[in-house]
Amino acid sequence: MTSPFQARCIALLTILVIGLSVLSWRLVQIQLVDRQRYAESSRKAFHRIEKLPAMRGMIVDSREEPIAKSIPVSTLFLDRKHLDDPKQASYGLACKELSATEGWDRLDSAARKRQIVSLRGEILERDTGEEIVRKHREYAVSVLARPLGMKRAELMAKIQKNKGYWFPLAKDLPEDIADGLRETIDRNYLQGFEFQNSIKRWYTSSNLATHLIGFTGEAEKLNEEGKIEAKVVGRFGIEQAMQEYLAGRDGWRQHHRDARGFVVPGNSASLLPPRAGLNVQLTIDMGLQAIVEEEMEACLAEFQSERGAVILMNPKNGEILALASRPHFDLNHRKDIAQNGFNFATQAIYEPGSTFKIIATGAAINEGLAKPTTQVFCHNGMYVEGSNKVPDHHPYGSLTLEGVLAKSSNIGAYKFAKMIGSKRFYDYVQRWGFGRKTGICLNGESSGIARNTNNIVDFSRASYGYALNVTPLQMASAYAVIGGDGRLLKPKIVKSLVANDGTVVETFPEEEICRVLKPEAARQMREAMIKTIEPGGTATLAAVPGYKVSGKTGTAKRHNPNGSGYLNNSYTVSFAGMMPAHDPAFVGVVVIDDPKTNKVSRYGGTIAAPAFGRIAARAATYLNLPPTEPVNPSLTKVAKP
Repeated sequence: MTSPFQARCIALLTILVIGLSVLSWRLVQIQLVDRQRYAESSRKAFHRIEKLPAMRGMIVDSREEPIAKSIPVSTLFLDRKHLDDPKQASYGLACKELSATEGWDRLDSAARKRQIVSLRGEILERDTGEEIVRKHREYAVSVLARPLGMKRAELMAKIQKNKGYWFPLAKDLPEDIADGLRETIDRNYLQGFEFQNSIKRWYTSSNLATHLIGFTGEAEKLNEEGKIEAKVVGRFGIEQAMQEYLAGRDGWRQHHRDARGFVVPGNSASLLPPRAGLNVQLTIDMGLQAIVEEEMEACLAEFQSERGAVILMNPKNGEILALASRPHFDLNHRKDIAQNGFNFATQAIYEPGSTFKIIATGAAINEGLAKPTTQVFCHNGMYVEGSNKVPDHHPYGSLTLEGVLAKSSNIGAYKFAKMIGSKRFYDYVQRWGFGRKTGICLNGESSGIARNTNNIVDFSRASYGYALNVTPLQMASAYAVIGGDGRLLKPKIVKSLVANDGTVVETFPEEEICRVLKPEAARQMREAMIKTIEPGGTATLAAVPGYKVSGKTGTAKRHNPNGSGYLNNSYTVSFAGMMPAHDPAFVGVVVIDDPKTNKVSRYGGTIAAPAFGRIAARAATYLNLPPTEPVNPSLTKVAKP
């Protein structure tokens, strides 16, 4: 039999074996099964990864003048876990007490660290945790308030009111101020304060080409430590469209900390340098852009309008030289973006009126059915075709094709549209790019509306610019067809991608969408539209002394947005033209929406045409275009619509 003593020994040994077995299994579990989890936890406790944001590429104009550039900034965050941890806060209190002792300033960093670690132990034994946290917080506020440009009470209130464990105390700190704060925090052993590096976008001419250039914003995400990180991303315009190239690649620096929380030097593998983004060179010229913006602003103010657009385009390669929309906003301050962020040049749709008469007349010439001198009868102001009635703003008898354009006859335009027929007319409308997006490198572009309804009334109205909708950019592209020998080109806004060392990484060649007109037909249209600017035409105020100008006015009633029909006494006026007429250096479109002036009659010839004339004259001087004609004083005569 087993004695009681032996039984007790066996029971004790059994318990011991079971306990050791459980302990052994736990060790095996820690070392093998949960090894990765504990290793990751240990790494997070003693390693910190600091993001090194990539410098966002610049945006420059066609002459390499900077438009948008990046400035390194930092955000100071408060980490409440460290701020409210007595073991961490005690370092700061130890530094505060020792910094008042004699000879402290003569000690090197290693000697100071030894004394701080020694006194820290005494503080933890002497004071309660609450006292340590409170004293450290007061000390941190007294040290940081002035460098942050705050009063002590203000900074303390900001820390106490925000209950989050990780939140920003100060954003967009310039590099020199952030470096000074880092040094102050490290020198005073303050705990619970951490920096995140980022960049701030700065626009050199913040009121120019705002809708085209666009702006950036911050996309926030949680990092592996559960802390919010912000990355600058494009939100609008070129900044958004070219985000992939501008952004670059962020880098990182890994910090190693010892058991006491002090940073120790890392090794060579603990750094991944950031890669800067590519610079984006645009086709716009900021000199021309400034001219366009100034003249557009003056036109809107003079004729009491709030909305409009001006576009200058090179008809030979499709490059946009300037693009302005109103209303607009300041890129650096971004007030009223919700109301003014709409890009009138690419997003607004309107009935173009008489600027659309180039479709019927150009198609008739291209098909060999007419010449600039071909005459049509305009029925003295009213053409009746069954139930379809086509009115004119003035009674005309017979007019040549160039006379129809010069006088802006609705009946004449419809007569030429009838020559080619409804189907071919709408085929030309489509080939000219209407009813679809131009494909410009900007988001949110409108496609407009231009479709064949097989209705004779719609057909007649479309021939002179009603019963369809276009954008100002579509009209600029259409007139570039005439200025560019008949080719429809995709509007180009980005010229090239350039590395920081000046190496051109990629260029963007012109893109031909289709051929609309034969070169000879385009030439004849340019010649025909010269008559519009000469005495007797509707656009004499678009004339530029020393140059032949070719173009067309447009005046259209504004459609009632809240119902059918048109608004009374409300118009969209426009002018589209090119200069020099025989070999255009640029095509320009001016669209002014709902001018309310009573100073002049509200027509394209009295409001939009003179704005084009001023822009074209200044652009000719800026571009050093040689004069093509002697100055003719009679070209300053005031025109009717």
